[in-house]
Amino acid sequence: MAAVTMLIAATVLSGCGIRIPADPDGTLDRITDGTLRVGASPSGSLVVTTDGQPEGSLVDLVEGFAEERDARVEWTVDSEEDLVDGLAAGGLDLAIGGMTDNTPWADRVSVTRGYPDVPGAGGASVVILLPMGENALQAALEAYLDEELSR
Repeated sequence: MAAVTMLIAATVLSGCGIRIPADPDGTLDRITDGTLRVGASPSGSLVVTTDGQPEGSLVDLVEGFAEERDARVEWTVDSEEDLVDGLAAGGLDLAIGGMTDNTPWADRVSVTRGYPDVPGAGGASVVILLPMGENALQAALEAYLDEELSR
């Protein structure tokens, strides 16, 4: 009975133009053919800064995701705490660095699944941070990471 109720609810909601997963702030729609604002915190070979520009395996993954969305990446290099503040305040769309699935920031921002196969992670379950509630963005990012890291 619960499955029938959910099917009916999904049908009704889709007729209303509601998409699931959704982004309350429309982040996925905004970055597509637009700008993806990413904060980077240096961490080993995952994120290295050279002349203020981030490089590394996480940077490559984010740039690949942006390319798939026809988005330009605007980088901010800062501390993890400042990046989390930027996500919470709506100034950033993603934050990368050496954060893992044990991150203390999970009460302030959303966290992707852990990815131990990121080159340079040394087996640690690396995550990417996002603003709370931007579920369509998170679903698209995780689908991209799943595909890229399974190659």
